[in-house]
Amino acid sequence: MRKTIKAIITSVVLLLLAGPLAAQSVSYKSGMLSVDGKEIARIVKLKAGFAQPANYELYSMSGEKLIIAVLASDLPPDPQNNTDFYYRFSFLTTSQVGLFTLSILSAEKSFAKLIGQSGIIVDDKLNEAKINEFIALKSKNPIVRTEYNIVKRNMMFPVMIKDDNMIYQGLEAIGKFKNISSGPEGDTYEFSLPDGLIVVKVSFSGGNSASKFIINTKKDSQTMAYTIAPDGFGKTIIASAGVDKNEHTILRIAKWLVNGKYM
Repeated sequence: MRKTIKAIITSVVLLLLAGPLAAQSVSYKSGMLSVDGKEIARIVKLKAGFAQPANYELYSMSGEKLIIAVLASDLPPDPQNNTDFYYRFSFLTTSQVGLFTLSILSAEKSFAKLIGQSGIIVDDKLNEAKINEFIALKSKNPIVRTEYNIVKRNMMFPVMIKDDNMIYQGLEAIGKFKNISSGPEGDTYEFSLPDGLIVVKVSFSGGNSASKFIINTKKDSQTMAYTIAPDGFGKTIIASAGVDKNEHTILRIAKWLVNGKYM
């Protein structure tokens, strides 16, 4: 009797373990993605430029476009992984986005396998909760080093700010600034290069009397508490009155950025 009960328990446990494993049976042939022998989606390969990896679209069996997978060309390859590309998946019907890797040699099959094993397609539609889990478990978050092209100019000229929120050194526009948050607790500004690339975000309190700053740099991904003393970084000029309520502090920050080769 005991052996019979033990055998039954063992069989139940094996069935429970086998269930999820069976659901992972994924096949892909002639553009059709199947899971456990059932077709669940159609994948369309979109040709890119010469020698460029293709992009992909995934459609439900009823013909609704569900996912677009596009090569993340803005991201450099992972130096520790020379077998995969980064792809950005847009889950259209749930407005979610994730970054994933696909095999360089067989990106199409890699895409099909990844989606098939994810379980995110339920009753011919994307399941938002399962996508959240899929992104949490499988998405990538690479560390990206930003490439800077600082404007060439004569460094002997003083830093100058004009009322169009532009920062100049001599006749050359070298950057710009933008107040992104203002309140009783303080202000936060973004400083960027003329082409729009954000180089730092700076928070401070005390207006034009501020001396202590929280600086987040995009170049080297640093967040630091820094003291910039009034007039501590050379001559600065305000080109016109009323540039910004914190114009004297912005000038000091701009000079700090120039000296640090952030701008």
